[in-house]
Amino acid sequence: MADSNLSDVADRLEIAQQLAIYARAMDRCDHALGYSVFHENAPADYGSMFQGTGSEFVDFALKSHENFLVHNHQISNLLIELRGDQAGSETYVTMMARMDIAGTLHDMRSLGRYIDRWEKRGGAWRIAHRQYIHEFDDMWPVTRAGYPIQGRRDGSDPSYAVLKPS
Repeated sequence: MADSNLSDVADRLEIAQQLAIYARAMDRCDHALGYSVFHENAPADYGSMFQGTGSEFVDFALKSHENFLVHNHQISNLLIELRGDQAGSETYVTMMARMDIAGTLHDMRSLGRYIDRWEKRGGAWRIAHRQYIHEFDDMWPVTRAGYPIQGRRDGSDPSYAVLKPS
């Protein structure tokens, strides 16, 4: 395999890793981890939900997550187009959350896409601009919860024992 092909594979893997880190930051409520995915002052356009920088969005999102008992972000359908030290990507995202509304458990689902512009600076890929495209959301009462919640939304989550911050 040519060196340029190996470099492209490494770049794509690093971008995919950054997206996974972002989802983990949201679910573990880890501000520093969330900030690490964005270049400083990178714009974050979430339509009518939020306008600001990536770091400001992390703060905004994690503040809103305080209203949830638990939440889970999943990314899929990742497309990446490399252009030297710049790249574009489209990533589908599904967020599920559980909340207590007046003593009744409710689940919420939100689906959308991240349209990201990436830049590799100092050897590291980070988001230079994010646009979130909201597709739809819904909410419904939970009729049966089967098992107790085991995950933690902080550094006490079991994943921190094996995945140390870099």
